[in-house]
Amino acid sequence: MSDIYDRISLSSCWCSKRHTDGYEMVQEIVDLGFKRMELSHGIRISLVPGILKAVEEKLVEVSSVHNFCPLPNSAQSAAPNLFQPSAADQREINLWQRYTLQTLDFAVKVGAQNVVMHSGSTWYFFGSPERKLDKWIDEAELKACDLLGHKEFEKQRNRAMRRIRRVSKKTMKRICASYAYMLPFAKERGLILCLENREGLEEMPIDKDYPDFLKSLPEPEHAGYWHDTGHAEIKHQFGLLDHHEHLASMADRLKGFHLHDVSKGGRDHQVPGTGVIDFQMIAEFVRPEHTLVLELSPKLTVDEVKASRDYIGNLLG
Repeated sequence: MSDIYDRISLSSCWCSKRHTDGYEMVQEIVDLGFKRMELSHGIRISLVPGILKAVEEKLVEVSSVHNFCPLPNSAQSAAPNLFQPSAADQREINLWQRYTLQTLDFAVKVGAQNVVMHSGSTWYFFGSPERKLDKWIDEAELKACDLLGHKEFEKQRNRAMRRIRRVSKKTMKRICASYAYMLPFAKERGLILCLENREGLEEMPIDKDYPDFLKSLPEPEHAGYWHDTGHAEIKHQFGLLDHHEHLASMADRLKGFHLHDVSKGGRDHQVPGTGVIDFQMIAEFVRPEHTLVLELSPKLTVDEVKASRDYIGNLLG
């Protein structure tokens, strides 16, 4: 696909919840002018027959799927962290393996090469440092745009991150073991596990550790980096990374993007070009082989979805 508009996918997270028929869900996305879509982590089993029919009829091309897809039977709404590769309990690890393998097989069925992955999180018996920090921010009545350079916030943030980093060492060992188990299955199927940067402070890996983390994994051709613009910007607002520097450090392993904007107040999954993200900077890193996915809030209107597509198309065209 040479036309940039043909390359842009829409994530099904925008509309999957309100559909009961997968074919109708795909048709809605196609009717908006999209030729590609990402099947996100809110795809219920009941939507699968219609999706497979649409793919078989070549109504749409599936650019990527997001683990878990389809959802585990016990879930009826998006639950990408229902089972985590970071878990200390082997029973949860077994469930993560089972439903991740189900996602890999589904990716093959729909013809998607990229599988977007969350990599787990740290866990605390005596309270979460991230929740404690969020509570402090609320009590201080600070907005996201107020955080950079705020000395007392930085003190509270650094205290939280010291605790998170201490716990992360054991957590990352479990995550690496989980991916070492799963990557051979991805290789067998010709898939790439695309490890997404996350907005949560306790979600792993810590952003500055991403390059070394990816280097440590086996099957390097089948493990890549997936850049979520909104998540990176939230971390930028927290002073935990420089958005440009982070993208530059990951450019050689970059496989695709979740594209959405962040408001001054810190709300993500908004229309690109309406918030605080420098999309001209993002465009510097986009290559022809990258997958481009609009990941938009289901609260956005049809006109806002079209405006998002037009903005990215005009920017990159």
